[in-house]
Order: sequence, then C-alpha cells, then structure tokens
Amino acid sequence: MRNGHKTGFARHLRRNMTDAERELWHHLRNRAFMGHKFRRQYPVGPWIVDFACPAQRLVVELDGGQHEDSKDAARTRGLEARGFTVLRFWNNDVFLQQGIVLAVILDALSTPSASRPPAGGQTSAGRPP
Repeated sequence: MRNGHKTGFARHLRRNMTDAERELWHHLRNRAFMGHKFRRQYPVGPWIVDFACPAQRLVVELDGGQHEDSKDAARTRGLEARGFTVLRFWNNDVFLQQGIVLAVILDALSTPSASRPPAGGQTSAGRPP
C-alpha cells in the first residue's frame, strides 16, 4: 500500500471507528491514560494498527468476529519484529471487562520494553495475541 493511500485509509478508519474503538479511545486519548501518548489507526510498516503508544513500542488491537487468527498471528509477528509489543482484546472485552483491559495495558506500559515477555500467551482479558 502506497504511503499516501495508507494515510488516507487511516484517516478513513479514524472517522469510522467501531463502538469498542471509540470506548477505548475515550480512555487513551489526550495523554489521559497515565500521561502516555497514544495514536489511533496508526501506520506501522505495511499495517495500520488500532492504537499505538510509539514511545513505549506498544500496540493495542481490538478484534471482532471478522478477524482471522492466522492473519492476526502473522501481523503480530511482523509488529514484534519491528520492536512492538502487541496486546489483542476482543471488542466485547472493552465493554464487559474494561477494568481488566485497562489494567493489562497499564501493566504493559509499566514494563520496560526490553524486559517484556514476547506476546505468545494469552492476555489477562483472554484474547490470544
């Protein structure tokens, strides 16, 4: 995807956020989450990730029923190869387990990126990476 096209597509995604993305963005925007700067629909390599904290090399992805595990796994490996830690949550976790989702994100932000374990297991909210 050409960079200009990717930027335009990211802009489109920002204007058409899902309810779950909108809810999580409410907590992450404007450095409201413990002072960390998050970006939404942020281009990283060939992908556009849902949320990223570039300074902490952290990506947060929200997945609905349309996601394919094999594509998500390949995408996660690619992002990790670029030095990012990837957290994945189901959309309904944002609504039903919001406290846990936010705690997992905070824990990842509190852990120095060099000592973070690779995202190979499950997150506390139950979504495999």
